[in-house]
Amino acid sequence: MYVTGPLAGLRVLEMAGMGPGPFAAMLLADMGADVVRIDRADREARVGPTDRGRCRIAVDLKQPSGVERVLQLAAGADVLIEGFRPGTMERLGLGPDECLGRNEKLIYARMTGWGQSGPLARSVGHDINYISIAGALGAIGRTDEPPTVPLNLVGDYGGGAMYLLYGIMCALFERSRSGRGQVVDAAMVDGAASLMTTFHWNRSVGRHSDRRGTNRLDSGAFFYDVYETADGGFMAVGCIEPQFYRAFREVLGLEGPEWDNAQADVESWPERKKEIAALFRTRTREQWCNAFDGVDACVTPVLSLDEVPGHEHNRHRELIQEFAGGLVPGVAPRLSRTPGAVADRAPAELDDILAEWGGS
Repeated sequence: MYVTGPLAGLRVLEMAGMGPGPFAAMLLADMGADVVRIDRADREARVGPTDRGRCRIAVDLKQPSGVERVLQLAAGADVLIEGFRPGTMERLGLGPDECLGRNEKLIYARMTGWGQSGPLARSVGHDINYISIAGALGAIGRTDEPPTVPLNLVGDYGGGAMYLLYGIMCALFERSRSGRGQVVDAAMVDGAASLMTTFHWNRSVGRHSDRRGTNRLDSGAFFYDVYETADGGFMAVGCIEPQFYRAFREVLGLEGPEWDNAQADVESWPERKKEIAALFRTRTREQWCNAFDGVDACVTPVLSLDEVPGHEHNRHRELIQEFAGGLVPGVAPRLSRTPGAVADRAPAELDDILAEWGGS
């Protein structure tokens, strides 16, 4: 078991699932938590890049004895994570009432797409569906084009796993004062909407257009966009502040009064963007990297996944590490005194874990 990390000693019981639940459990394990995952005995266990750092135990949840074993584990756990449709855990006899009945200090963390209540609560869905209802998907993309699918970062991981973890940590802090556990209802639609706080407010007060690709941060602005280079590469430009914009202009040689107030002249953005795009196509990505090297203009190369490990900054930070025959990002964030670590665990027997966790 882990002996280091800020969460050393925290006992987490994870019901095997997909997406944000396993990702959240991985992050807890990276920080030293003692995570035990319950796999279904009648299904092949899923093992992927986010399934590291925990012991895995197969339990037949169709048998009363299997359910009882999980309840025994819950009795010794600090946190339980489950990501089934509402009502599933209750039908198994493992709902909040049963688990908190065995352990009143348990943080019962529930991860769903739509939440535990509401007209869509029992409906199927994936990341793309949750962020579409939250307004995030419709806001991402270029003018007069369909919305751009932002991988499954906004719903599953940003609006899902991170808010699940936030809820767990809030409940653990409150438990340190009250001595009581509670249920965390983390929904991806809630989290994705929360991530859109600034944009919902800006839209409501007339500072953000509902037309994609026309706003400052959605590729509408010429000073916040991606430009193709002569060799088919891309450069990311984000020179919002005046001093960075001046430095950007100096490197590109953007002279003339039409550039002085161009950032505030929204009507001129499309024309300014065409001019800048033409300039970027005159040099390769490497040449532009050299031109902006050491210049405070907020301009960086757009790297492919294959290029990320080799970038000098990423190498210095050891951003990408080898693990289980592949590559994975390292632990984030980094703590000075009790850092986490990317690691896996040796197999363990259920009886051994029950004995360690204080189960009967």
